[in-house]
Amino acid sequence: MSVTDPERPASDPHSDAAQEALHDRIAADSLTTRRDYLRIVATVSGGLAVGGVGVAAGILHRHGDEEGAPEPKKIADGLLPGESLAFRYPGSEDRAVAVRLEDGTLAGYSAVCTHLACAVLWRKERGSEGELYCPCHEGVFNARTGEVTAGPPPRGLPKVVLVEETDGSVWAIGTARSGESAREGLCRQLAGERPELADRLGCPGASARGTAPQRSERT
Repeated sequence: MSVTDPERPASDPHSDAAQEALHDRIAADSLTTRRDYLRIVATVSGGLAVGGVGVAAGILHRHGDEEGAPEPKKIADGLLPGESLAFRYPGSEDRAVAVRLEDGTLAGYSAVCTHLACAVLWRKERGSEGELYCPCHEGVFNARTGEVTAGPPPRGLPKVVLVEETDGSVWAIGTARSGESAREGLCRQLAGERPELADRLGCPGASARGTAPQRSERT
């Protein structure tokens, strides 16, 4: 199929000059668009492939999978209302985000989208409390609860348990699985290793686990 200008005689389509001119014109019109398109496709597809394979194979760490309680970690000297902070917890490869809502509530989450493991970002200007957003496929999470509000993510964001000390410093002290409350995750992690602390927190069944069975005396 060929297209010719009706006001000009058609040039010989088999001539080298005509083919070269046509090639140059097409290249000049579309080179930038094609190059940008291929670059974007390669970058996004490569990232999604790595993330998708990692999630499917179970090789990417998921927040909340720790059997024991991770070590507490100071993540900030302070965090003001409306601010957010990116950090790593519980391991050096585990991306996380802390958010201070306008009413002073501290919320911490894994910053790895539950869809295809893309990075989750904080968008303060969205809605009344901001939102956590994954740009790969428009996934949106509630900033207060971590639950999915839009897009394809199948589960809410796993939580990172945050506490604030009297000096204003913010510490990460544990994690929770997707769908698990911060208290449930912390109690589960503390039960095996620190039953006395779990008891102080009022974790269900903590007293029974923290009490060693008494041995009957032999006669």
